[in-house]
Amino acid sequence: MSNEMQTPLVQVENLYRFYGGRCAVNNLSFSLYKGEVLGLLGPNGAGKTSSLQMLAGNLAPSGGRIRIDGVDLLDEPLKAKAAIGYLPEVPPLYPDLTVDEYLVYAAALHRVPTPRRRAACDSAKDRCGLKDMGRRLIRNLSKGFQQRVGIAQAILHSPPVMILDEPTVGLDPIQIREIRALIAELGKEHALILSTHILPEVQAVCSRVQILHKGRMLFADTLAGLGERMETTSLVLECRKLPALDELRALEGLQSVEALDEHRARLRFATGTEPAEAVASLAMKGKWGLRGLSPEYKSLEQVFVELTTADDAQTDVGTVA
Repeated sequence: MSNEMQTPLVQVENLYRFYGGRCAVNNLSFSLYKGEVLGLLGPNGAGKTSSLQMLAGNLAPSGGRIRIDGVDLLDEPLKAKAAIGYLPEVPPLYPDLTVDEYLVYAAALHRVPTPRRRAACDSAKDRCGLKDMGRRLIRNLSKGFQQRVGIAQAILHSPPVMILDEPTVGLDPIQIREIRALIAELGKEHALILSTHILPEVQAVCSRVQILHKGRMLFADTLAGLGERMETTSLVLECRKLPALDELRALEGLQSVEALDEHRARLRFATGTEPAEAVASLAMKGKWGLRGLSPEYKSLEQVFVELTTADDAQTDVGTVA
């Protein structure tokens, strides 16, 4: 079903949060639908955690509106929160309880009816890879399995919306892969919001991306739209004998040429142009001894740095003005 035919499970309109005179979240708006995984990306202090705490109903917004599964979070907080599964950055675990004891307790907090609690706990354990961990004390679990227990408590009541704040922080590479796979699986059945500052995590599990910086949204698009921003706009030319740079600058569509060493040069070209064939033809005619012609793709990190650097520059100009 297309988004046009669905009701958004999360609808945020003009959300603000101030701490004294500092604006931590500045006019945030978006909608999220079932089956979408939204990655909130940004450096520390960008406003990610404040945004998630407001979405989870743990922090009152200074302005704006939040609807969860069609319910206004401020007007009907209990009903709206019942549709949310929330994993804060530090999982709310009780280390002296076993996994089963903790999940039964969490099910009661989520108001799961008593006759259904055991089945709900078993289902959550099964989905989170905790099937054989029920009698283990939480304090004796690895950090990766403790994160799984935190996610299990968030899905016990089958909420349509899940909010995960930095779910893989502090995990080893194997644990990170396992948690990412779990998040991707959960994203098929829920509207899922994932906060992270780990760039590859967004590419691994998210279908949509929003980049926050100083509380403001700098970028919002699908992962495919992000991929378009990451398309190549430069080539690295490698030759046995590099030609004069002026000879390369004469090529149509080229914006700049940068010598990297005595054999290599970076050619930057305008978006929508493809000069590789012309460069190769010129290399053959000039007998440059062509060794390679490689496209350079922007990384997500480069896109992020470009956006935040440009925003910092605009902010500085506005401050000076």
